[in-house]
Amino acid sequence: MNCKQFNSISLEEVLLSLGHLPTKQNEKEAWYLNPFASESQASFKLDKRINVWYLHSEGVGGNNTDFMKKYLKTSVNEVLDWAKKQNFSSFHQQIHIKKSEPNYTIEEIIDLKNPNLKNYLQERGLSAKIYDYIKEVRFTIGSKKLYAIGFENLSGGFELRNAFYKGSLLKKDVSILNLNSKVQDISNFQDKNIKAVAVFEGFLDALSFIEMQKSFTGDILVMNSIALLNKSIEHLKNYSDINLFLDNDTAGIKCKSQIIKLFPEAKDHCGIYSNHKDLNEFLIHRIKNYAVNKSRKQSEKFPQPDKLEEIKQETEIRNSNSFKMKR
Repeated sequence: MNCKQFNSISLEEVLLSLGHLPTKQNEKEAWYLNPFASESQASFKLDKRINVWYLHSEGVGGNNTDFMKKYLKTSVNEVLDWAKKQNFSSFHQQIHIKKSEPNYTIEEIIDLKNPNLKNYLQERGLSAKIYDYIKEVRFTIGSKKLYAIGFENLSGGFELRNAFYKGSLLKKDVSILNLNSKVQDISNFQDKNIKAVAVFEGFLDALSFIEMQKSFTGDILVMNSIALLNKSIEHLKNYSDINLFLDNDTAGIKCKSQIIKLFPEAKDHCGIYSNHKDLNEFLIHRIKNYAVNKSRKQSEKFPQPDKLEEIKQETEIRNSNSFKMKR
């Protein structure tokens, strides 16, 4: 990553990754409390149109690189080293999505068949139970042919994962699933009778929820990026029963706080997996513990598929004291 690439990333997403949320905003600008010092009135302005910032209390401003140099108190090279280690969705979008001349070609979108992708899902604690909610996407980037698990969003774009690849194709957006239909109907994604929703940052956590639960009736909302928090909030206005399963990291905690501030009745369920970063990590941990406890001689990292049902009984979210599934 160079300075030009880093400066083209949404500063809003950079700030959110550091745990900073705006105190007020509109389509053109956002105001934040000073990220470099304590203050009671927001003086840090982000101009969304040109992706630059200005700190009125100090009379300084600039681009993303200028911000991180001041924030980390370090050199440009160290800022770029830091940026390379992050997982900015807007940077992935720049790499994998070019509006005028895309450098990718989608070859085929089919039901999941590839055994390598099925093995990857099993390693993530996921069984055939979740296959209805994903696709196998075969695509080409440059001259390289790739395949990945595809999770569709409301704009027809896909979040992509395999054991070695993480990215997205087409337009970035949130995803909403209706568990009753098992199929995402983009033209009419919300059943007017559904008032409950479970909210996740990434689709692997959402699939983990589907894997473990048996009786939840409602929608699943996947943000697909913390940069889509505001868009997610707009969708949440349609629900009266909001259940949060966000990551246990700084960005996840800040997102949760912002949602609860706007929707005080929203329920936070991260206590179920309080010792883990996210719900998928929790599921993998429980499966590994089950394998070790059941058979010390078993060499596989994960149990065989026929034992998953017993594990899921043990990991049912609906039996948690902190979250009761609707029947």
